[in-house]
Amino acid sequence: MQARNARPAGFTLIEALIVLAISAVLVGVAVPAWSNASESAHAGAVQAALFESLVGAIDHSALSGSEVVLCPGDASGCRDSIDWSHGWVAWADLDGDRVRDPGETLLQAHAALGGAVHLRSTSGRRRIVFQPNGGNAGSNVTFTLCDGRGPAQARALVLANDGRLHASPATATAAAACMLPL
Repeated sequence: MQARNARPAGFTLIEALIVLAISAVLVGVAVPAWSNASESAHAGAVQAALFESLVGAIDHSALSGSEVVLCPGDASGCRDSIDWSHGWVAWADLDGDRVRDPGETLLQAHAALGGAVHLRSTSGRRRIVFQPNGGNAGSNVTFTLCDGRGPAQARALVLANDGRLHASPATATAAAACMLPL
């Protein structure tokens, strides 16, 4: 038998609303933090993959004595674009024509980028050609790497002609352009 003044087990409506309000605040704080961490991880993975592709292209070029082309594209060859977000490809360009022929070795094909990550190269650099001396033909190329965290987090990855890669904050103009769809 229950005592007369004993409170029945369970939650009151007020207690349930308080728990719901606290949960909403915690979710409101956790979701943006998770989203930022996820975008940061995607951008870091892309930077590492690009570096791996560059080093692999330089190594193959120097060791084989052939030119290596790295460009936005897929196993069939390059796309005529500065947008590397849909993936990139590297191959040994044995005949030096900058077109992937059936007999030329595919060194790497990188898939499209995850999250809201974008990777763009300097407007005049739609492909990079590595020479047997380890350098790349033409002028320096700047990649702009941005993601869903916004233009303030965009990075500039500058590839010098001698193969060195340097990272720094992107310019405001490049960061804003990187965020726009192509």
